[in-house]
Amino acid sequence: MSRTYRLESRSITWGFLSPWLLTLGLFWLWPLLYSFYLSFTSYKTLSNQMTWIGLGNYSRLFGDEVFWKALVNTLMFVVGTIPFTTIFALLLAVLLNKNIAWKGFYRSGYFIPSVTSIVVLSLIFTNLYSHDGYINNLLKMVGLPWPKEGWLLNTGTALAAIMAMDVWIAIGYYTVLFLAALQTIPNDLYEAASLDGATQWNQFRTVTLPGLRPMLLFIIVINTIRSFQVFTEVYVMTKGGPLNATTTLVYQVYEHAFERADMMGYASAVAYVAFLLILAVSLVQFRLLGVNREVGS
Repeated sequence: MSRTYRLESRSITWGFLSPWLLTLGLFWLWPLLYSFYLSFTSYKTLSNQMTWIGLGNYSRLFGDEVFWKALVNTLMFVVGTIPFTTIFALLLAVLLNKNIAWKGFYRSGYFIPSVTSIVVLSLIFTNLYSHDGYINNLLKMVGLPWPKEGWLLNTGTALAAIMAMDVWIAIGYYTVLFLAALQTIPNDLYEAASLDGATQWNQFRTVTLPGLRPMLLFIIVINTIRSFQVFTEVYVMTKGGPLNATTTLVYQVYEHAFERADMMGYASAVAYVAFLLILAVSLVQFRLLGVNREVGS
């Protein structure tokens, strides 16, 4: 009787899991494995021709100047956005966690950009960054220099302009995550620290930061993965220009896979290099931030 019950229980469990497993296999595992196979071929989408070329795509990739430019741009984007996004989000969360007037309004206001379509925001910022946009007009009024051709058409400012917009968009989401983590820190710790004569800074350093450590690790890792995958802003605002100044790894994958339909194999190779890079950086972050010590404790 018990054996029959266990069999029925397992059947029900697998029955509930089967739709999820089927979806995972069809839309994640199969494309992942198939794209890995394609990276060793010269697959041409339009003619449906596939020739095995081994490591040909990878050797070509490392000799491609545009790939190295895209890699540098991607790394600059990651390094240039993560510190600002994390620090500003943390500071905002600490401020919004205090008893201030209109706290709910401010929390909602900072979160709105994170739930707004990136395409819409990219179009808005494209107008702001144009040669006669509000930003240039403001700089003219105060007598500061400005790129006359517009921020997105200048090779020296295009990537920085997209990075600034990305930081503004992402801050709200990570602020909410930090706020959620702040709610888990007991007030007793702050009261005890205050009785011991700890200043606001010492309370932040000895109570708040240790309490936020797991969330800080989570935010840094997911922010890194998100920054490595930047695409929509580049596609809408610059198409990788000017002169590949904003071309990123994911945009290069898209360009070779869909705009040049005869280079699907090469695009798959770029995608797997990007995947390995993201994986390596994430593992290093886990190591440096002491995730093993955190789990062990």
